[in-house]
Amino acid sequence: MAVSRQLTHDSTTTSGIPNAPKRVSFAKIREPLEVPDLLALQTDSFDWLVGSPAWRERVEEGTLSGLAEILSEISPIEDFSGSMSLSFSNPYFEEVKNPLEECKDKDMTFAAPLFVTAEFMNNTTGEIKSQTVFLGDFPMMTPKG
Repeated sequence: MAVSRQLTHDSTTTSGIPNAPKRVSFAKIREPLEVPDLLALQTDSFDWLVGSPAWRERVEEGTLSGLAEILSEISPIEDFSGSMSLSFSNPYFEEVKNPLEECKDKDMTFAAPLFVTAEFMNNTTGEIKSQTVFLGDFPMMTPKG
């Protein structure tokens, strides 16, 4: 990110060598530089991955979160004969298991349980069995990153 800077009057110097280019000194800047949000890229990326409410407000309706995209890429998983298939969809998180402060105090992972809808399909008969499945505890990002 380039920030426009106003230089002081004595900001250019010459080296004393004829036809040498002038040097610009950034040692004296009149206005303070803006400090960029260094965590913005990571927090935005994590919001997309988990499909957080803040991310959902910024994107168009129907846009898939990162987890939903991954699940759609690997689904369906078929057996070698193609008679059975397994698909995963609709990832969602339940509330975190332990509060952030407790996780910090006890050196635990700040995580939330991740669930998906699993559909097992018999391709020969067309029978479908659908069930919500616990995939595991997914590490969550704190509000401060």
